[in-house]
Amino acid sequence: MSATATAAPQTAGHATASLRAYDPAYDPLVSSTPGHGTDYAPTYWIGTAGPPPEDDGPVVSDMDVDVAIIGSGFTGLTAAIFLAQEHGIKATVLEANRSSWGCSTRNGGQAQCASGRLKRSQWITRYGLDTALALHRECLEGMETFKALIKDIDCEPQPGGHLYIAHRPKVMPTLAKEVECLREVFKYDARLLDAETVKREWVDDREAAGAMHEPEGIGIHAGKLAFGYLKKARALGVKVHPASPVQGWETRNGVHHLRTPGGTVRARAVGVATGGYTSQTLHGELKNRLLPILSNSIVTRPLTQSEIDACNFRTRQVLTDTRVLRHYYRLLPDNRLQIGSRSAITGRDAPQKKYEQFLVNDLQRKFPALAGIPIEYSWWGWVDVAHDMMPRIFQPDPSQSLYYALGYGGNGVMYSAQAGRRLAQWIAGQGASLQLPIFRSKLPFPNIREMVVSEHFAPFRRFGQWFLYRWYYLNDEIL
Repeated sequence: MSATATAAPQTAGHATASLRAYDPAYDPLVSSTPGHGTDYAPTYWIGTAGPPPEDDGPVVSDMDVDVAIIGSGFTGLTAAIFLAQEHGIKATVLEANRSSWGCSTRNGGQAQCASGRLKRSQWITRYGLDTALALHRECLEGMETFKALIKDIDCEPQPGGHLYIAHRPKVMPTLAKEVECLREVFKYDARLLDAETVKREWVDDREAAGAMHEPEGIGIHAGKLAFGYLKKARALGVKVHPASPVQGWETRNGVHHLRTPGGTVRARAVGVATGGYTSQTLHGELKNRLLPILSNSIVTRPLTQSEIDACNFRTRQVLTDTRVLRHYYRLLPDNRLQIGSRSAITGRDAPQKKYEQFLVNDLQRKFPALAGIPIEYSWWGWVDVAHDMMPRIFQPDPSQSLYYALGYGGNGVMYSAQAGRRLAQWIAGQGASLQLPIFRSKLPFPNIREMVVSEHFAPFRRFGQWFLYRWYYLNDEIL
């Protein structure tokens, strides 16, 4: 679907209007840029957040700035907030489309105590015990950072923890080992619950064979949080320029020349916070460093009390299941049910109705009482997955004042706040104090060297993803 012009952007003092219609087939491995003034995806969060806040309008002339942040989502805005609050630096944020247009208004709104896709036990295997313990402390600190940031933002928080539901009995022994590891090694108050307890005291997910409950986890309204971050950043003197995609990037004499349609921004330092919408052509340090994958989400009409009772919803905490291609779901404050999971492999295929139907079928399998319930919101978005399943907040080249925070793998709602803080530390010259592996190495390439150097790498990556999805399905549902 090609984007079409709809309106000229408004000037500063208002939320910049869209220039082009929402493009449902956008694909970061195919498109050279994420767009120019493209409208929001039709998510529940955008539909119910209210009008977007004021911004500073598009870039309209050349300018010199100390720090430019590329991307106005959770990470970019929190980095700008912490630069102002903790380092006295007022950043300029560049956004290709509308404010918080990408991951930050298309996710599931689940703030979990994680920073990537690996479990704590896997941290021990990969990094050793001491580093794993330090990563756990980083996540706990990140959750406190997040709580402090949102305390004055009306983002409809649903606190209480996270229920990780075993979707098949064969998963329970592995889940029990993880609970033991969390309790004994990490001193983290996780609990193992049997199927009867889950269905009686938490929620009657018909698939539940048991669950792990962890104490940290908060559901939020992603749109209201994004808009709250924008207001907070601008109140601190941050400039936010939507409809200003970086269409060219040169570094000369230590200064980054970021070319936008309205003018060139010359920055002494640049932070990249573009998530799953990172263009292959943005900068050479980022090409092929991420695997963007699609996630679908649907939201029902508000449930009646009898429907809530039929599903025995006794919690509004965030829920996920133990599939590799996991589902994330919860009962929202307005009694709608939200559920999300994997989607198509390519942007071209994403608009196909079958992917929404897959989620409808999954919803009905978990909650048969909701069969036939109307779906009022349906969308999809790109998730930035690092090839080793762990994020990086890093300066990839010591000779250049370029920094990035990327690769959360679907766990960025909470950790983006901490990543924004760490990105601000790097930009302010305090990166040497950050010693964890996620702060000391680049996002890795895939482990297929011949493909990495190929200009035609993306199709091979997608073929591998297709193969993995089928293997995951067999492992999740059949084997």
